[in-house]
Amino acid sequence: MSDENIVDLNERRPSDEWRKYVKLGAIAIILIALLATIISNLFIVEQGEYKVVRQFGEVVRIEDEPGLSYKIPFIQTVSTLPKYQLIYDIPPAEINTRDQKRVLADHYAVWRIENPQLMISNTVTQERAEAIMGELIFSAIRAELGQLEFDEIINEDETSSRGSFNELVRDRVNEALERNQYGIVLTDVRMKRTDLPQENEEAVYSRMISERHATAQEYLSQGDAEANRIQSNTDREVTEILATANADANEIVGEGEAEAARIYNESFGRDTEFYQLYRTLESYETTIGDDTVIVLPSNSPYARILMGFTE
Repeated sequence: MSDENIVDLNERRPSDEWRKYVKLGAIAIILIALLATIISNLFIVEQGEYKVVRQFGEVVRIEDEPGLSYKIPFIQTVSTLPKYQLIYDIPPAEINTRDQKRVLADHYAVWRIENPQLMISNTVTQERAEAIMGELIFSAIRAELGQLEFDEIINEDETSSRGSFNELVRDRVNEALERNQYGIVLTDVRMKRTDLPQENEEAVYSRMISERHATAQEYLSQGDAEANRIQSNTDREVTEILATANADANEIVGEGEAEAARIYNESFGRDTEFYQLYRTLESYETTIGDDTVIVLPSNSPYARILMGFTE
């Protein structure tokens, strides 16, 4: 066998330098995988939130301080709960008032998670906590509004009757939440609106319209009475003014006629014959007309004057 057909296996084996590169590559891959695992299991706790760390479904710790934290890979999970104030819109519900009227009360609540450990243990989820709180709020509102009459509820001016309604509801709900250790606190509860159920609206609107018509009719009656009073006073004042004016006019006329008579008497006293002639002529205007027939002696002074004899 010739030397050309002999293969040296040692020549085909990788050199020590190649083995070093392979080892370094494997170490780098492991380090990268380890770094990626570490980074993927880091989480940030931000201001205004709780980070709940669970292990196999059980809460092992709760992070509430802002900063960077870590969980065990593949074993632990992280969820977030809000630390700030939350608003819960309570579904509208019908409530009976003290005077047995049904109203549709619509409220909203402001609340927060005070102890996330207790909340998770007793309510499991945030949605379930809101539902429990909503039931407690409805129960408290129904109890408080049931002590008020309908007019006291819808009238904002009835502050003395409603008193600290919101505070009473809030305190009653917080007592129940603390007693059952739900881990949440009701900060405030407010009434958005108070409506009537649909079946009662038409009757109430009709009653309101009738009341407005009655009020308008009362105002109209008062206006008519006031107008009649003013008219009567005006007529009386006009009558008094006219009576006074007529009395003054009659007095002035009387004074004028008396003055005229005095002047006539003074004038006629100066010439008696002229006065007699004047009176005779005036009598002609009174006694003689178109169809008047007078039979007088021809020597009568009355006839002579009529015929134009003045001597």
